[in-house]
Amino acid sequence: MSDEQRGANEPAHPDELEDDVYRKLLERLPTAFYIADPGEAGTWHYMSPQIEAILGYTAEEWCADPLLWRKRVHPDDLEQVLAAEERVVVDRTTAPVDEYRMFHRDGHVVWIRDDGSLVRDSAGRLRWHGVLSDITEQKRTEAELERRVAQQAAVARLGERALERVATSELIEQACAAATELLDVEVVAVAELLPDQKLFRICAGAGWPPGHIGVTTVSAGPTTQPGYTIVSGAPVVVTDWETEERFTESRVLEIGARSGISVTIEGLDRPFGVFSVHSTRPRQYVAGDVDFVQSLANVLADALARQATEDEIRHRALHDSLTGLPNRTLFVDRLEHALARLRRGHSLAAVMFLDLDHFKRVNDSLGHHAGDEILTAVAPRLKQALRTTDTVARFGGDEFGILLEDIGSEIAATQAAERIAAVFARPFVLGSVEHFVTASLGIALVRGGERADELVRDADAAMYRAKERGRARYELFDDDLRARVVSRLRMETELRQALERRELWLEYQPVVSLRDEKIVSVEALLRWRHPERGLISPTEFIPIAEETGLIEPIGSWVLDEACRQAAGWHAAMPDRAPVAISVNLSAVQIANATLPDTVAMATRAADLDPSTLRLEITESVLIGETAGLTETLAGLRKLGVQLVLDDFGTGYSSLGYLTRLPLDALKLDRAFVAGLGSDPQDTSITEAIIAMAGALSLPVICEGVETEMQLAELRRMGCEQVQGYYYSRPVDARTITSMLVQGPPWARGARPGSADEQLLT
Repeated sequence: MSDEQRGANEPAHPDELEDDVYRKLLERLPTAFYIADPGEAGTWHYMSPQIEAILGYTAEEWCADPLLWRKRVHPDDLEQVLAAEERVVVDRTTAPVDEYRMFHRDGHVVWIRDDGSLVRDSAGRLRWHGVLSDITEQKRTEAELERRVAQQAAVARLGERALERVATSELIEQACAAATELLDVEVVAVAELLPDQKLFRICAGAGWPPGHIGVTTVSAGPTTQPGYTIVSGAPVVVTDWETEERFTESRVLEIGARSGISVTIEGLDRPFGVFSVHSTRPRQYVAGDVDFVQSLANVLADALARQATEDEIRHRALHDSLTGLPNRTLFVDRLEHALARLRRGHSLAAVMFLDLDHFKRVNDSLGHHAGDEILTAVAPRLKQALRTTDTVARFGGDEFGILLEDIGSEIAATQAAERIAAVFARPFVLGSVEHFVTASLGIALVRGGERADELVRDADAAMYRAKERGRARYELFDDDLRARVVSRLRMETELRQALERRELWLEYQPVVSLRDEKIVSVEALLRWRHPERGLISPTEFIPIAEETGLIEPIGSWVLDEACRQAAGWHAAMPDRAPVAISVNLSAVQIANATLPDTVAMATRAADLDPSTLRLEITESVLIGETAGLTETLAGLRKLGVQLVLDDFGTGYSSLGYLTRLPLDALKLDRAFVAGLGSDPQDTSITEAIIAMAGALSLPVICEGVETEMQLAELRRMGCEQVQGYYYSRPVDARTITSMLVQGPPWARGARPGSADEQLLT
């Protein structure tokens, strides 16, 4: 007995216990009262009968064996208890209350509270007077409370780790460790329900023999504990597999499990799987144990759902929604990794840029849904033509990127290109109709010292050369193409600076009425005089401006400048009918929904009547007519500006626009005018177009008029307005002012110089 066990409540003196009334009173208490000599073999002078209820021995048996107490104290606690008792005897200190374990007669452990004091009796002898209390249930309650607190803390820590975006594999490992420690089990398993929902796969756990994790599968049917857990939708507890009758099979029996708990790990649209714990001994599990396991599973479910959502977002961000292929971002990322590997090795790689030929016609003639069907069908064909290690990506529209890694030579790249070409030899079936589509392909070899964006650019340039050379073919990027690309990049840089340096300016070409040969409008034409290379043709720099987005600021400047100049002419001749000003719009400008606002600001800033502004739109812009385009044109018409369809006759399926779109005039392309009077076909086409436009009450402007013969033919056909070098080449604003104030030179019998001097318009 320790000092702690014999410290507080001092019982009556031994002599007083002879009082029968007092004895009976003590023996009604739920604790055992004792009187004993100090020392581990000291005599027990008295033990109350309650000792039998506490430890299974009668009072007589207890007092008859001085060593019985020592024999029943738990060996892990005996040394500490004896040492405490010795300190009290030697130092005569007050004995603290002691708590220790003893073995019941039947062998189970009993927690004892020993509350005694060392006192002298009437004869002057030191004796222990104290009480022994059974506090086993109290200890069990305290232990259970501590375990629940520890479990709650473990769940909280797991949740905090999940919020910190720790990898789910690490969270699962932490959950398994917490379950093993705080439930005192030997085996933990996370079983993932496979996509076919017929099997579970043990994807993580603790206590499994080597080789089981990631390999072992379990049936998902209701005859197994995991399967029954999913089917029932509730936790499943097995207290002893020896007597379990609900399940006919279990893989955990193979590793010695005798009991366990399994709960569902929920997923986004179906259960992810099951979280289970198993003990190698039969045991009862209380509700708190089940709650703990389910709480761990719930944290894992939230983390897995978050990861699935993030994976889906990441997948959508890096893949094309139509074809499921990687997009340009993921393609470039893989290309950069390939470049890093190439720097360390000696192999080659290749970047391919593929574009479907005449794909716009498919969308225009069959509809965008048909185009989408073809794109969806192209994707698997491309993948089948390549190795599994190669990357096929959709860049957008009908453009695809292909990365060939670890190729031995240029020949391997061209062989891959030929395999790709072969997949387009088979028709694409839409509904029951076969459609043939071809592709142009550019190839840039990768050796490891290049930049990813440069390689894509080079492959793109090679693809464009394939289109220039007839389409349905492939071209390798070479030094000649590199020189062209470098030149193009230099022009892009210089064009960015041209607007700031005021190298751009406008020239104007008059449009003349054939009724009276008066100027009815003027077309504004953009010019660029390079400080070193001189005059650069618009056909060279306008496409670059459109591709790079520079056409937006340049186009706005042209619009502002043209409106300002037209307003100046009108102000100088207030008594005359205003001359209209024509400005060309690019496809990029038309595609911008804010175009009507831009035009409105330009006319307001110049104080120009919008009805005198003509906006010329090329026919090719209208081929991909969309609701957005229709709304933009309607917004422009609402401002009061005029819309002119430029280059009419050069586009695809052009006649349908004349009745659907809000047009004010047609501008016949110079290609048809060139052969008037000499080429019967050009003459017939031009005459037919002028007649058709007349039937629709649409004025026709014929551009590129250079000869008397052309003019005579147009007069005969009833053309109303012409533009071309026959009347005037493009000139500066001052010359147009002179023409408007003093009259045009042709009114005085003068004509411009030879056609060789004409600038491209």
